[in-house]
Amino acid sequence: MGSAATLFRQSALLALAMALVVVAAQVSAGSGAATWCAVSGVVALVFFLAVSWSRHRQIHRLTAEIDEVLHGGRSVGFSSCREGDVAVLTNELGKMVARLARTSELLACEKTALADALADVSHQIRTPLTAVGLMLPGIEAADDPVRRKRAVCELEALLDRIAWLVTTLLKIAKVDAGAMPLSARPVSAAAVARRAVEPLATAMDLHDVALVLDLDEDATFDGDARWTAEAVENIVKNCMEHTPPGGEVRVRVSADALVTSIVVSDTGPGIAPEDLPHVFERFYRGRASDVGEALGAGGLRTSGGFGIGLALAQALVSAQGGTLRASNADAGGARFALSFPKLVV
Repeated sequence: MGSAATLFRQSALLALAMALVVVAAQVSAGSGAATWCAVSGVVALVFFLAVSWSRHRQIHRLTAEIDEVLHGGRSVGFSSCREGDVAVLTNELGKMVARLARTSELLACEKTALADALADVSHQIRTPLTAVGLMLPGIEAADDPVRRKRAVCELEALLDRIAWLVTTLLKIAKVDAGAMPLSARPVSAAAVARRAVEPLATAMDLHDVALVLDLDEDATFDGDARWTAEAVENIVKNCMEHTPPGGEVRVRVSADALVTSIVVSDTGPGIAPEDLPHVFERFYRGRASDVGEALGAGGLRTSGGFGIGLALAQALVSAQGGTLRASNADAGGARFALSFPKLVV
């Protein structure tokens, strides 16, 4: 209705202008000039009406399609578009609708992922909390000081695990949200490796696992030394915990013209082929149910943990533009390779 009324008003104004032109031509030049003016005006009016009606039909179609999108339709079609300003408008509206549809899909995926993550977090935290609840009555009823002290130490260990879990999850959430303050400055890869393994020296001795450092002192990359060291520490810790006593964990730093690499490998049983695609998934702990089964069967060596240390490592490396890949070494054992490119193409 609005389009038709607008077209009627425009036509009426054009007809009035033509009548005034015809009257002026008749007064000044006679009836012949007035006739030609009238014929030309009618032709112009018909052409104007045809073009205007076509434009109003296209706009009406666009309006209907946009209304369909707003009420659950899929997209704006382009099959009937031709050259002209209306076609340009249609193309831009189509881009907008495609972008909105993509954004809607991403939001739906993120919503599902968030729900799954919350369920996983709830499950992971509930297990040690349940153990804490079961231990407290035993501690209260224990008469033997040695037994009570041992139970308190176990309780402290569980609380430390819960605190570590919560802290790690917060770090992963910050990385996902882009809120993690990561610097990008020249960093010595050898210094990062030393900083990563330093907190694990005592644990290495307790596990009877040797640590071998093969460092290129000249290797550098642009990144954040603190967070890269934490990523490497998580990987080294994972290798240490699942390497048999008497084994070895090796950290090698090297560089070439294209990338700087930090490779962590061990002499453990390696990673089962079916578990390799899932190594960096959060809360994925392989098919083995305990450490002994994992070592014996060669499964993913995250048993006894929460399965988020490697996920955090990958998130920290990826946020700096690097890559982290897991594989099995030719001589046996797991191999984790961090690569930081020197050139971005």
